[in-house]
Amino acid sequence: MIGDRIRQARLAAALTLKETAERVSAAGGPSTRQALSNYERNERVPDAGTLLLLARALDVRPSYFLTKPSFSVDWKAFRCHRAMGKNAKQSIKAFAKSVVERHMYLRDLLNTDEPCSLPTRRRVTVDEQAEEVAAELRKCWRLGEAPIESLTQTIERNGGIAVSVPLEVRGFDGLSGYVNDACPVVAASRWRPDDRVRFDLAHELGHLLLDCEDLSEKEEEKCAHRFAGALLVPSSAMQRELGQRRRSLELRELALLKLKYGLSMQALLYRAEQSGVISETQRKRYHKEFGYRRWRKKEPVDFEGDERPTRLKQMTLRALAEDLITPDKAEELCPGCALEEEEKGAEMALSAADVLQLPPAQRDEILRRAALMLQDAYAGDHELTAFEPLAADGIDE
Repeated sequence: MIGDRIRQARLAAALTLKETAERVSAAGGPSTRQALSNYERNERVPDAGTLLLLARALDVRPSYFLTKPSFSVDWKAFRCHRAMGKNAKQSIKAFAKSVVERHMYLRDLLNTDEPCSLPTRRRVTVDEQAEEVAAELRKCWRLGEAPIESLTQTIERNGGIAVSVPLEVRGFDGLSGYVNDACPVVAASRWRPDDRVRFDLAHELGHLLLDCEDLSEKEEEKCAHRFAGALLVPSSAMQRELGQRRRSLELRELALLKLKYGLSMQALLYRAEQSGVISETQRKRYHKEFGYRRWRKKEPVDFEGDERPTRLKQMTLRALAEDLITPDKAEELCPGCALEEEEKGAEMALSAADVLQLPPAQRDEILRRAALMLQDAYAGDHELTAFEPLAADGIDE
């Protein structure tokens, strides 16, 4: 079990065996790629000192390696570019699983009953049927036909787990599965625009709700695409916004709808065709115009939404307020949430003499947090890092 946990932590940190060995060595402990490989395969058991160094290198608590998860995750779909390597896929899955683990720990600790509200998975044979399934989900979640303010928080509010993946991996589109065969988990990249994040999350929900067993992979993706568009902008909403049938469109209309519904202009163009507002010929003509205007990669307006998960932070703060966890544990579960901004400001205002008067444990924690807060600014400021060496005779004695 220890080996499995070491591997899980390493993959979640997106580190290779070699990089991890280098971190352990830098922390003061001899380590090699082969030794770590033996640990991960459970062929050797690391001693306590090595576990401490590994915890420091992988940014986890030593107890992490000794904890056995009480849940299982069954991944159903992983959408990415074909060129993505195996290690990158494993890192994304490991990170998502680590977030799931924290969610499940807090749910058990707080004794919160969060059953997920989802319609029954449905067999589909053509992409038009995906519209009906999307309508069922909107009805289940009581969304009506209004724009969805935050799909991420809507998923969380209805008992699901939404993961924002911070790993900078090119070509990652989405990941979805079930926790303990009941709780849905969907993941998307943190580094994409909010309109793309919304579409990716909706697409992954489609993979969970659409049974495409009789379809090819290409047809399954087409169904999930249509489900995503229909979930974010129902056909009835498209017809209400644009009219039931149009002979022509002004592309600025699509720009306004993007800002309202959080769906890209190009996706809205497809929704207009799928809703019967325009024909396929018209859609293709407008698509060419997108190319002429160079809008396919960069559209003229940006949707600014709020697709940040909040449920993990909320549960962590609740557990902290009820003295169910320590501040250190809160920081482990949700980095950055244990110390509110005003508390950070108060600590940073302490003088060096004040800090020296604090108990050693509290003093060390303040210094650690201060270092974490400043490390990005320090690393990114050339004036702070570009030092020139001084000759020996240039130093005042």
